[in-house]
Amino acid sequence: MAKILLTGDRPSGKLHLGHYVGSLQNRVALQHQYESYIFVADVQALTDNFENPNLVKESVYEVILDYLSVGIDPNIATIYIQSQIPEISELTIYYMNLVTHSRLERNPTVKTELIQKGLEESFSVGFLCYPINQAADITAVEGEIIPVGEDQQPMIEQTNEIVRRFNRIYGEGILKECEALIGKVGRLPGIDGRGKASKSLKNAIFLSDERDIIKDKVFAMYTDPNHIKVSDPGKVEGNIVFAYLDVFHEDKEEIDSLKKSYQKGGLGDVQIKSILFSSLEKILFPIREKRKTISKDFVMDIALNGSKKARKKAMVTLEKVRAAIGIKYA
Repeated sequence: MAKILLTGDRPSGKLHLGHYVGSLQNRVALQHQYESYIFVADVQALTDNFENPNLVKESVYEVILDYLSVGIDPNIATIYIQSQIPEISELTIYYMNLVTHSRLERNPTVKTELIQKGLEESFSVGFLCYPINQAADITAVEGEIIPVGEDQQPMIEQTNEIVRRFNRIYGEGILKECEALIGKVGRLPGIDGRGKASKSLKNAIFLSDERDIIKDKVFAMYTDPNHIKVSDPGKVEGNIVFAYLDVFHEDKEEIDSLKKSYQKGGLGDVQIKSILFSSLEKILFPIREKRKTISKDFVMDIALNGSKKARKKAMVTLEKVRAAIGIKYA
C-alpha cells in the first residue's frame, strides 16, 4: 500500500507563486505516488488571526480553489478542512501533557515565526502550542510523509518526540512516526526585495492575479538601483528579476546569456522584465482560466466530502489513543 502523505496550508489569503514553487507543484506530482491528504488549517490560522475570523473563513474557499486550479485532483487526493475534524482537537489536548512549556519555546520554527510576526512580547497560548496541534494533524490520519521546507523540519522532529513519548508511556506501536520530505526549491524572494514573498508583506504575485496586475508587479520589481542606463553594468546578485527568471524561465542557457549581457552593460531592466512577464504568464494563464470555471459549490462539496473521509480515519486513531490511555469507558 502507498504511504500516507500529509500536507496543507494556513488560510490567511490566496496562494501565491511562493506556494506554487515551494509546495503546490510538488503536491501535484506526489499525489500519484502517495495516498495524499491535503488540509486547510483554519484552526491554526486563528492562532494569529483570532480577531479576524472572517478572513480565515473566506480564505478556506480561496485556498481550496487554488489547489484545484493548479491540478490537485480531488478524485486522487483527499482535501479537507481542519476544523471539521474535532478529533484533532482532542488529540491535541492529550499531547499537551507530553510537552513542556520550555520545549515549545525552544522550537526554532516557533521562535522564528514569533519574530516575523512581531509577537515576541505578547503571544497566545494557542500560537505557542501549534506544534502540538500539528502533531495531532499528522497522527490523526497516520501521516508518514510530510513535505516541508527546511525551516519547518523542527516541527516534524517535535511531532516524532511526542509520538515516541506517547508510545513509551502507553504502549509501543500505537502511533506512527513520520518523515520530513524536504523540498528542493528554497524560499521565493518578495518582489520588493524584502525577505520572502509573503501575503502579509504584500510583496507576492498571486496565482489568481489578472494579467495586468502581474505585469504591473513584474515591472515594479526590485533590480539593481545603480543600473540607471541600459549601458551601465548591472548586478545579478540580489536582483529579484533574475531570481525569478532562475526559477520560472524554461531556457536556462538564455538566462546565462542574459546575465552576462546585464553584467557587462547593454541590457535594460525593461527587456528582462518583459521576458520574465512572458514566462510567468505562460504558467499563470492556464491556472487563472481553470480557476474561473470552478464554482464555489463544487469547492465546498469537495472540502466537506474530503472532511468526512479524513474524520473517519481520525476517529480510528482517537479510539486507539483513548484505549491506550485508559479513558475508553464503553
